Amino acid sequence: MNRSTDARYLRSSRYEVLLVARFRCDGCSDYLNFGRVRSTLARLTLDPPEAPTPSRTSRHSPPALGFLLQQSECLENRARSSHHQKPRLASSYIRPPVTRPPLEPTLRWRARCEEAMFLLATSLLGLSLTVGIVRASDGQVPLNKHAAACPDYASYASYAHRPLSTGPLALPFQRPDPRCRTFHSGEIERVIKEVTSRMTDPDLARLFENAFPSTTDTTIKFHTKGQDTGFMRTGGSRSARDEGAWSGPQSFIITGDIIAEWLRDSTNQLRPYQALANKDAAIFDLILGAINTQSEYVIESPYCNAFQPPPISDLPITSNGQDDVVHPAYEPNAVFECKYELDSLAHFLALANDFYEHTASTKFLNDRWHLAVETLLEVLEQQSQSSFDPENGRYRRNEYSFQRWTDAGTETLNLQGIGNPLSSGTGLVRSAFRPSDDATILGFLIPANAMMSVELGRASKVCKAAGKSSLAETLQKWSERLRAGVMEHGVVKHKRYGDVFAYEVDGYGSSILMDDANYPSLLALPVMGFCDAKDAIYQNTRKMILDKLGNPYYLAGKEFKGIGGPHIGLRNAWPMSLLIQAQTSDDDGEIKECLDLVLKSSNLGLVHESVDVNYVRQYTRSWFAWANGVFAVTIMDLAKRKPHLIFEKGAGPYEV
Repeated sequence: MNRSTDARYLRSSRYEVLLVARFRCDGCSDYLNFGRVRSTLARLTLDPPEAPTPSRTSRHSPPALGFLLQQSECLENRARSSHHQKPRLASSYIRPPVTRPPLEPTLRWRARCEEAMFLLATSLLGLSLTVGIVRASDGQVPLNKHAAACPDYASYASYAHRPLSTGPLALPFQRPDPRCRTFHSGEIERVIKEVTSRMTDPDLARLFENAFPSTTDTTIKFHTKGQDTGFMRTGGSRSARDEGAWSGPQSFIITGDIIAEWLRDSTNQLRPYQALANKDAAIFDLILGAINTQSEYVIESPYCNAFQPPPISDLPITSNGQDDVVHPAYEPNAVFECKYELDSLAHFLALANDFYEHTASTKFLNDRWHLAVETLLEVLEQQSQSSFDPENGRYRRNEYSFQRWTDAGTETLNLQGIGNPLSSGTGLVRSAFRPSDDATILGFLIPANAMMSVELGRASKVCKAAGKSSLAETLQKWSERLRAGVMEHGVVKHKRYGDVFAYEVDGYGSSILMDDANYPSLLALPVMGFCDAKDAIYQNTRKMILDKLGNPYYLAGKEFKGIGGPHIGLRNAWPMSLLIQAQTSDDDGEIKECLDLVLKSSNLGLVHESVDVNYVRQYTRSWFAWANGVFAVTIMDLAKRKPHLIFEKGAGPYEV
């Protein structure tokens, strides 16, 4: 096997590196030539890494050059790193040769063939791939200005990094190097120190240390304070609907290993920091920017769930690899995926509602936000229509349809993309897809309707306080209508558990009794504020969905148990469901069991999307910021509500 390639020549104001990576594997003759690093690199002074780093690793965990400047021996061993990445060589990652300046003597490293493959792959990835770069449009130097030399975090998070926690699980330190982080806040660092210093379990402390800043460390792909008018596009035809578009602060929050923003995910990713917005101007602007960006997305395509980078970011768009037929049509340069999920719109409201609750600021109440809310109300009106006209019985085609060429039934809608019929007069609003991105079976999704009811009510209070009485009244009426619909049509009699909330209904009397791990869920009804955790119907529902005999997607195995869903399959449960279970419980034993299960399933120091209930080391998604955000919220909830479960003896409640 012979491979030879040139990586790009990387320049910056502080260093310049030429990396010529050459890999050859001929029997026992293995070598890796990484050489020819310019002498200027040897004089580079780097800031010391934040966390201690280990010495070179064994052949079982081969070293990598995720951050070349920390690791090169040309730096007189000033910094070392053990960024482990999956071997990945692809022509798409290889840059063409470039004109090179005079070269210095070659540095050769000898390695076993398998180690050499890791080294070559990760060095090329480290130089040619980037983590999210914060665009510093306001004359600021971006924190992660070395991003071109940073590892791809999806690969980085797939391997353990030292130092390990001192507990029995020995959880790794998974935060990226400070120079590779996508956002920085002193308040976030303060909370990490204050919370972890009180904890008795070093493994729990390490997981919180990694999870709490996961969103800001890795997923702020773009952020601007909106003061750079050079961003605004001029010329061309613009309608009144476009007036003021993309003005003010903007923030593009990716979900993790997919370079796109989900309305639902980004709202939940930012939730751990909402309480800090009135203490840190940077977080205030970040969340305000996220509200503004979501407003633009809702105005542009209110039926869609995931979006491309803002046009002002100059970031490349990403294809989801699907060939979908959707009505209303959308612009692929603006939309990543267009599955209509009612909870996505509820999350748009929740982001602003949470921001107002913690800051009392109304800076987001601009013309664009109001236009987005009006657009949202149009969707509610359209999707509250029944499949047949109640007066003459004629079929009326729904405004939204979705068809995908797929062999998975959960990825498309039946009846030519419309879905199953829905009755009239329910007061409920249709959702074509669930928060898991799976298609609904019966279109009236109860958790989504419940969440929308809550967030409309909260938004009504915000608008009323801001003097928008007419809009406030409209929002409140919708909130009350949805709540009444949930209570009338969403509560069914179960022969074992009594009155329970159904997961989906159609208004004709049919119902789906189950729960899915994704938020909003039936388990999370008290978390979203729809009912009290002690409510009798909720308690019956909770017993049902946490029982294998009551919920077909409650899975229990040798190493893990919890709620899953059809999205991953019948072997994997989601740690997120255990975190919601802990948040909705007052039983110390139940809460401790939930935390222990999540801890033991997070052997890489981060919370995964799902894990195999019989073998937790089999997981999906090494980089999934939403789940880590839910873990952070859970710990902050317990720090305030039940500090004795996680803090040292005598420690009182902790609140930001």
